[in-house]
Amino acid sequence: MSGTPEASFTIEHETSDNKGRYVVELNGAKAEMTYSKAGDAMIIIDSTEVPDAMRGQKVGVALVAKAVEDVRFSGKKIMPLCPFAKAQFARHSEWHDVLL
Repeated sequence: MSGTPEASFTIEHETSDNKGRYVVELNGAKAEMTYSKAGDAMIIIDSTEVPDAMRGQKVGVALVAKAVEDVRFSGKKIMPLCPFAKAQFARHSEWHDVLL
């Protein structure tokens, strides 16, 4: 089991030299999870914002799950400073392999 919820939306990934974000747009609303790059081996999840219009659709957990999937593929680790992301890691023991 991957821990990734069934998604009926597309997650976009944007990145720059030292920051990045995962974004979902639905019906004119936008949810995002932002992170900072800490060297070549780690990202730090800074913030997860989901508008009220998207609540209950598991958008937030899908954003964190996508970051976990990408980090796992690249061999990096995640430090979740965002309270939401930290709570998701506590609920998903299958993600602990990427947790710093």
